Amino acid sequence: MSAEHHRKDCVKLFFAFLKIGAFTFGGGYAMIPLIQKETVEKKKWISHENILEIIAVAESTPGPIAINAATFIGYKVCGVRGAFSATCGVVLPSFAIMSATALVLQQLETMKAVKYAFTGIRAGVLALLVKALLSMYMQCSKETISYIIMLFAFSAIFFLQSNALIVIIGCALIGLTSTILAGKINC
Repeated sequence: MSAEHHRKDCVKLFFAFLKIGAFTFGGGYAMIPLIQKETVEKKKWISHENILEIIAVAESTPGPIAINAATFIGYKVCGVRGAFSATCGVVLPSFAIMSATALVLQQLETMKAVKYAFTGIRAGVLALLVKALLSMYMQCSKETISYIIMLFAFSAIFFLQSNALIVIIGCALIGLTSTILAGKINC
């Protein structure tokens, strides 16, 4: 790949993730559908099969899921420079908005229009989260063990208030063990 082509791809990564970061409210989980649409469907930088793996790795590693996903996708597309470009793109809008908001926070808190706007934004974020959930569910394996793992994870986090990292590690171990016992992979 030529240096010019590599630079252009880094610029494309930056602007793709800048758009994702600028037009998604509600954090990383709300960004998942946009990341999937932009990187899998539009740009075809990664495959449908890889998006679940990327999200799982991004969720399992320290840091915000959207930043981790942007970094991983950027690295797959253009190496270290791509990771840097995608990460800067996804972070820049939040950084700019939070910096500007911090400057006028006290005045914004008392405005009813702002309170109402955030009520609407929260409803929209909920819709994005449900879409991400359904999208990931549709791409997930529909075996009995998958439902057992899902029920275990939900119960552990929702009812027992378990540490999410421990639940993720437990789910990974259960999935790995069940796959080995089913003879689908050899150790």
